Amino acid sequence: MELGASLFELEITATNPQASASFYAATFQLNPAHHDAGVACSAAGRSLRLVPGESGRLQRASFRFHDRAGFDAHRAALASRAVETSEQEQDAYTVRDPEGRRITFLAPADAGTPMTSTLLPARLQHFGVRSPSPARLADFYAAQLGFVESDRVLDDNGEPTAIFLRTDAEHHSMAIFRSAQVRFDHFSCEAPGWQALRQWADHMASVGVDLAWGIGRHGPGNDTFLMVKDPDGNLAEVSSDLETCAPDRPIGIWPHRPQTLNQWGVALMRS
Repeated sequence: MELGASLFELEITATNPQASASFYAATFQLNPAHHDAGVACSAAGRSLRLVPGESGRLQRASFRFHDRAGFDAHRAALASRAVETSEQEQDAYTVRDPEGRRITFLAPADAGTPMTSTLLPARLQHFGVRSPSPARLADFYAAQLGFVESDRVLDDNGEPTAIFLRTDAEHHSMAIFRSAQVRFDHFSCEAPGWQALRQWADHMASVGVDLAWGIGRHGPGNDTFLMVKDPDGNLAEVSSDLETCAPDRPIGIWPHRPQTLNQWGVALMRS
């Protein structure tokens, strides 16, 4: 059973938060708000915090539960598994994963007044990290935090090179890629359909930013996508039509080859 939560916000390090904020203002139409710790960048449905530091580090990923019962049940489940939590508040708590990232869980927020916007639509949907030990990291998220594994990519020796985990019905809210280094890989915002994705591609062209990868179609998740690269080399994705999963969906197994990561052509192979 999925958690019933979805990705709400990411906090990543940047060697120059102002330069990165300017990039995301142009490409993802995020409005920057400066504060002592860096820059908070947001638009309807998507939020990113940029803090000073070595590039390529995910400091925090925050997930918001869809209902209070799910939030309370998850907090109780972590306690029953003796999972250490910090930053305990009535409506939030945080866990550190084995590689030092903070994973914060938030209670549902009041609905409030729906936001209207003339910006291109896309909501923050998932993120990816690179790890020398993808199976170990995925086991922590599944066994300790309750994430559900959707798909696994295996090399010729049967070792995982990529693992995709979900927290609700959408195929993945997190992806783990095998790599020699621990680092942030990408975040993705989900657009409402193929036509919207095409508009995003046109928008990137209009602000003079070349696509770093795509347009293509992933195997795991079956979504269409494009990616651009920020000043620190992080990938930022817009995708559409991501697969939704039944609760009893079996784990998919894919071969480690370019066609798995991009059914339409050239792939970005992390290992």
